[in-house]
Amino acid sequence: MGLCEGRVVIVTGAGRGLGRAHARAFAAEGARVVVNDLGVGLDGSAGSGSPARQVVEEIRRAGGEAVAHGGDIATQEGAASLVATALDAFGRLDTLVNNAGFLRDRMLVNLGEDDWDAVMRVHVKGHFLPLRHAAAYWRAEAKAGRDPVARVVNTTSGAGLAGSVGQGNYAAAKAGIVGLTLVAAAEMGRYGVQVNAIAPAARTRMTEGAFAGLEGVPEDVSPLVVWLGSASSAGVTGRVFGAESGRITVMEGWRPGPTADKGARWSPAEAGETALKLLAEAEVPQPVYGSGG
Repeated sequence: MGLCEGRVVIVTGAGRGLGRAHARAFAAEGARVVVNDLGVGLDGSAGSGSPARQVVEEIRRAGGEAVAHGGDIATQEGAASLVATALDAFGRLDTLVNNAGFLRDRMLVNLGEDDWDAVMRVHVKGHFLPLRHAAAYWRAEAKAGRDPVARVVNTTSGAGLAGSVGQGNYAAAKAGIVGLTLVAAAEMGRYGVQVNAIAPAARTRMTEGAFAGLEGVPEDVSPLVVWLGSASSAGVTGRVFGAESGRITVMEGWRPGPTADKGARWSPAEAGETALKLLAEAEVPQPVYGSGG
């Protein structure tokens, strides 16, 4: 029996890279997988062929069960049909892995509005809409007394946690996914849903330009994703994990640090003097990727 035997798993952006590795790893652990991919280029432009169907064929040749979904999950119709595909093909949904994304890197002074909107759309909206439709299904299951053991794994990035020069749109989107993860974990726990995020680091089409020198491959990240998407991860929710090669890190985000309370309103000069004193006591933030720090 595999770790995910009997579970039905959706993986978005699963035609290549991390998503492909996740889909194959879930299938190897006994899951039935919906492989979603729109088949676009690295910058979101129209692609050719059907990478989702290719991954489905790979899974089936290995003895697993999978179906392809080629819809745009950043639309209401595409996200709804994604969940419907899982229910129609396999009769249930247990795990959603939000992975789809692309890049349009520019320095901020050269970053156009279209490049901003496109990246925010596929990453943030492309996480929100599948999550929303899956959540509606799991809430209905919970209200019907069927007690889901549901899991969501979102995909953030080191760029979203620390920033990345030349990736203002991508970093903002990935930071937004962390906020979405925290809210979803708090709201959906009552329905038997756990929501976590990973910040993966591996050699893929998306990272080979911006993050040269990465040693890990997508298959190194997938074991943690499979565990988070399984029933074995019971009690783990609202967390962010870093995953690279053989390293797993629990990321610790914003929390109160040094504090001063005057008990009354500060003058601007007092506020500045106090802020400098507090900064001297605070931990130094990790450098932004690409900043040379």
